[in-house]
Order: sequence, then structure tokens, then C-alpha cells
Amino acid sequence: MPFVRSSDAVTHEIHGARFVSYATPASGSRELAAWRGEIPPGTRAPAHTVSREEILHVLVGELALTLDGRTERVGAGDTVIVNAGSTLRVENPTDHTAITWVTTSVGLTAELADGTLITPPWAN
Repeated sequence: MPFVRSSDAVTHEIHGARFVSYATPASGSRELAAWRGEIPPGTRAPAHTVSREEILHVLVGELALTLDGRTERVGAGDTVIVNAGSTLRVENPTDHTAITWVTTSVGLTAELADGTLITPPWAN
């Protein structure tokens, strides 16, 4: 279905953050996945290595992103390109929820430092 209403979006929660998925194979997308991320204050997600390129755009707030060992503060209007094979850690060191929009290709997986492989339902 080409139109996904906000009421049809599916919400998932993991590592203290909320992922609201809009574009997935279940909603009719064949190649891309897209979701809104809501990262509450104080959240520090574990580092994970992604199998597919991700484009992360900050809509609201500010985050500290560590990409392949380099930490940068990014804020509303900033975009981060996370290449396949890169390791990413997301942290919200502020007092306000940050909101992001993320797009990737269907089939993304993320591997944690302990070798745990996560297949996020919002990207597959």
C-alpha cells in the first residue's frame, strides 16, 4: 500500500528508545525501510555494527553519535551517513527527547559488541 497513515505505523521499543516504523515490506515497501526514532533524555544505546547503509536525520533535539570511534554532537537539521560495516552508538545527553528519521535498505541487521545479531523488525 503506498499510503501509510500515522495510525498504521508500528511501534517497537528497544534499548530505551522507541522506533515507529512506516516503510517496511509489511507496509508495502520493497527496497527501503524508514522509521522515526524517539530517543529519551539519558538514553545510551549500545554500540552496534550495521550491515546496510543508514541515513539518520535529526528532526528535533540533539544527540551524541559515535561513528567508528569518533563522537560528534548533532542537532536538528543535521544528517549522518552510516556506511555498511560502520559501528554506531547513539546517546542523548540532553534533558529533552530527540527525534530522528532513519532510512535504510530492507534487510538491515545490527551486531552488538558481544556478537549478538539483531534483526530490527522496523527495518525488515
